[in-house]
Amino acid sequence: MHRIWLMFDPRRVLVALTGFLAVLALTIHFILLSSQRYSWIENGTLAAAQAPVGAGVAAPAAPEMAPLPPGR
Repeated sequence: MHRIWLMFDPRRVLVALTGFLAVLALTIHFILLSSQRYSWIENGTLAAAQAPVGAGVAAPAAPEMAPLPPGR
């Protein structure tokens, strides 16, 4: 394995890898922004038909799960 690093400069490889991953991340985010379903800028919230099941329903608090014990 060390012979690979004798052929390539580790600093250049890490800079190239960082640049590639940054470009890949930006590309993925811009693809998502251009889609109608996953654009979080244009339509700040999902419609009721598109929202995940149970997203708008708050779970009822259990009586035994009070924030403080009784008497305090």
